Amino acid sequence: MSNQPTITKVAGPLVVADGMSNAKMFEVVKVSKENLIGEVIELHGEEASIQVYEETSGIAPGEPVKLTGQTLSVELAPGLLESIYDGIQRPLELIEKEANSAFITRGIEVPGISRTRTWDFTPVASVGNHVQEGDILGTVPETSLILHKVMVPPGISGTVKSIETGTFTVEHVVAVIETEDGAKEIQMLQKWPIRIPRPVSGKNMPSEPLVTGMRVLDTLFPIARGGAGAIPGPFGAGKTVTQQSLAKYCNAQVIIYIGCGERGNEMTEVLTEFPHLKDPASGEPLMKRTVMIANTSNMPVAAREASVYTGITIAEYYRDMGYDVALMADSTSRWAEAMREMSGRLGEMPGEEGYPAYLGSRTAAFYERAGYVDCLGSDDRKGSLSVIGAVSPPGGDFSEPVTQNTLRVTKVFWALDAKLAYKRHFPAINWLQSYSLYIDNLAPWYGKEVADDYFSNREKVQGILQDESKLEEIVRLVGMDALSPREQLTMEIARMIREDFLFQNGFDPVDAYSSLNKQYRILKSILGFMESAGPVIDQEDFDFKKLQALPVKEEIAQCSFTPEEDVDAVFDKLDDTIQSQISALKS
Repeated sequence: MSNQPTITKVAGPLVVADGMSNAKMFEVVKVSKENLIGEVIELHGEEASIQVYEETSGIAPGEPVKLTGQTLSVELAPGLLESIYDGIQRPLELIEKEANSAFITRGIEVPGISRTRTWDFTPVASVGNHVQEGDILGTVPETSLILHKVMVPPGISGTVKSIETGTFTVEHVVAVIETEDGAKEIQMLQKWPIRIPRPVSGKNMPSEPLVTGMRVLDTLFPIARGGAGAIPGPFGAGKTVTQQSLAKYCNAQVIIYIGCGERGNEMTEVLTEFPHLKDPASGEPLMKRTVMIANTSNMPVAAREASVYTGITIAEYYRDMGYDVALMADSTSRWAEAMREMSGRLGEMPGEEGYPAYLGSRTAAFYERAGYVDCLGSDDRKGSLSVIGAVSPPGGDFSEPVTQNTLRVTKVFWALDAKLAYKRHFPAINWLQSYSLYIDNLAPWYGKEVADDYFSNREKVQGILQDESKLEEIVRLVGMDALSPREQLTMEIARMIREDFLFQNGFDPVDAYSSLNKQYRILKSILGFMESAGPVIDQEDFDFKKLQALPVKEEIAQCSFTPEEDVDAVFDKLDDTIQSQISALKS
């Protein structure tokens, strides 16, 4: 048997090689004369199965395989933000220049971080300081929105022997730390294996919401900062649009957007639109705090699997600096399909619907990397990583394995409804199927920061919407007039909640984002209308159409378009108008 590793079999993205006795699991290898990037995923003595992250057509048995001795890792340094990568952290712009074509050429090797660009490094630590893993050595203004913090790599602690000030490339040694094992040179550039979570001092229970500006989410089904959520829905229900809105408006400081195997036209739209979006908080381009990983459905299937790990490792790196990071994965179903294909090619025993038996554990391991954490370091800083994964169940069937395994490990379920989407109701989130398990954790924060009755109003709204669903069957059979005045009022208030509160116009610059205070005031006005109308409709022979014809209802319908600076004044006046107009109906 030859000692020189060579290819013996090619099956799509799976390559089998012989002479691999020195290889290790998850080691990166270079496949064929074209040096395609691959990763060892199975070892049997001299034989290894390799997952290749590039197109393998034309590769033949007998071609060489080169071991690198490294695991699949990402490069972490200033320069990540504003970048658009493929699934294995190759910058698409550099690939295009290298290939001199809009198409990705096989075997191209480009660094994830520029080796020639220089950065202004300002030290925070001083010579003689004792530092430990995670301590901040210095800072770099990566963009006008984010200050990059160069940290002591995990596993290193000691005394700062030297530290520099100035403008350097990422490979320049900016500090030397004297450790028990000798002097360690520290660059701005660090590497981290993508399949291993970055270490933290500890995890905390999330207690603050990730404010999204979307009323149905923030009020009815909030996600915690550092939480994990899922958006399952059928084709065309609005998964990508919802995630793009979250990326633009949520109150995270850094956004990691992963296009994991989505259709090319969707990813193209994201790539063309994102660079032109403005950050609502600062007015700067949104890309200045965003990293994008573009991996479309026509790219090699194996790269989908790597893309989610590449993205979450970059997200953990910014979390470790003490930032609040939000990661959007669109769509984790494509990632699961990549696992299913590779598992099938390896001849593994399939689980439900052909997915591998380890689908649940892989899904759990991915979402468990979310969290609100105590970062490594002596300065007690905290960071958060919120993970929101879109799921694309075939035909919108939420009972399929990927959706079910995702629901087991995420605490927020935003169920997209095709019927609502076809009605042009945005966001098309079904208020009867969705849920959030963070309510108890977040209630104290909402009570302190917004209003004491914020969540009691939420419970009233959910009760009204559930009552409406029960009454709809009666209305379909015998009509609205068969209902009692109280039931008619419930139906009318439910309609106002649906159309005036849950519906948002994503194209309107005012209505696209609602602050928590504005959400509270809109809901308070609708519930105030219901409360005031209660005694009036109990009058004998009361004509319900008079209540429906009140002009104030039109004002309530328009209140979502109230600018944030006018909210309190407008709603104080609106509440008085509601009282006066309903009081006038009393006989």
